[in-house]
Amino acid sequence: MADLRKLGVVLTDRGSRYAVSGAFVSCREDVDAVLAELKSDRAYAKATHNTWAAILPTGGLKADDGESGAGMVILRMMEREGLSDHVIIVTRWYGGKKLGGDRFRRVQDAVRAYLEEL
Repeated sequence: MADLRKLGVVLTDRGSRYAVSGAFVSCREDVDAVLAELKSDRAYAKATHNTWAAILPTGGLKADDGESGAGMVILRMMEREGLSDHVIIVTRWYGGKKLGGDRFRRVQDAVRAYLEEL
């Protein structure tokens, strides 16, 4: 498993802050290890959501972590990029104002920022 790459906070919207991280993975155990490593950082462990998606040899996995539908947004973007054997995690610290449908745009923006760094 490659090292976890944390880009930190890449954007803010109405008080909510978004960070993006990712790593190369080859199995579900790798995904769990990356998530555990990320959450070993107290700031990430206390985040409102750590939404993620991964594409493994066995198929795609995703988890919304309370941000309903966001895992599928990440997964679809990864599929379009043809990015496999990878996990991308979008972290959100809620800022007190609901973003409605804009929250999906912010997730997309965070994933785009990560993909540009690859």
